[in-house]
Amino acid sequence: MNLSEFQSEWMPRFDAFLYSELDARVPSQENLHKAMAYSLMGGGKRIRPLLVLATISLANSEISDGFAAAAALEYIHTYSLIHDDLPAMDDDDYRRGRLTSHKVFGESTAILAGDALLTAAFEILAESSVISADKKIRLIGLLAKASGPNGMIAGQMDDVEGEKKTLTLEELKQVHDKKTGALIRYAVTAGCLIADADEPFITEMEGFSRHLGLAYQIHNDLKDVVLDEAETGKTIHHDAALNKNTYPSLLGVTGSIQELNGVIRQAEDCLDRVVLSNGGAEDKIDVFRQLLDYVRI
Repeated sequence: MNLSEFQSEWMPRFDAFLYSELDARVPSQENLHKAMAYSLMGGGKRIRPLLVLATISLANSEISDGFAAAAALEYIHTYSLIHDDLPAMDDDDYRRGRLTSHKVFGESTAILAGDALLTAAFEILAESSVISADKKIRLIGLLAKASGPNGMIAGQMDDVEGEKKTLTLEELKQVHDKKTGALIRYAVTAGCLIADADEPFITEMEGFSRHLGLAYQIHNDLKDVVLDEAETGKTIHHDAALNKNTYPSLLGVTGSIQELNGVIRQAEDCLDRVVLSNGGAEDKIDVFRQLLDYVRI
């Protein structure tokens, strides 16, 4: 099954689950529901939940068992985007080609919508009827770590503080390993945990996720300087205006593309080793190989 086939079969089901979890928690007539749904169902590639589900599939387990973990992850990711776009943070007016949440609903409602998505994520995981209690405890703890002061939030804080100084390449990688990479790694780790994958599989897939997270950030930085607003759905050259440390600012465009290609090759090597150690993986690994196409320039 290739990426397009996997998306066609599983992502509409996942989106229905995602929205049903919102409906179950917030009355649809409330403004809070509207603000949460606006960002949650506002498009995007669903890379993180797709990674959860595709990892479970690759490990030959029941894909729908990952819906709660994937939904919790997408709730966390969406809350982070709402808060990232606020005037006190990146001050963005557009995301995915649409006005950002605070431009539509006002800052106070956008903040509360983000807060609600954050807390509902853990509620969704805790109430799952298909994940065992011990796995739920581990998943909740791992998600809190990946999204909190040792993960995404730490990376965001480092990013904000980095606007006042020039980081080295290694320091920039550490920022993005937490800011962007932590949730991408969680997606694969959660899939492995739910599927009871063996250690060699976990090692290679977590390696793949680490390289994918770095490639995703380099690609994101490059988009800000080499693509136009119609292609990105966001305001371009925004990073430079905020004096952010980026791969192009440190390596230039050509150097950043070379770095990106090297990281993609490392991710591909991890996938090759998964196939070598799992005879039945070849027919499902294309989903992951094609995910790397999203981060190519």
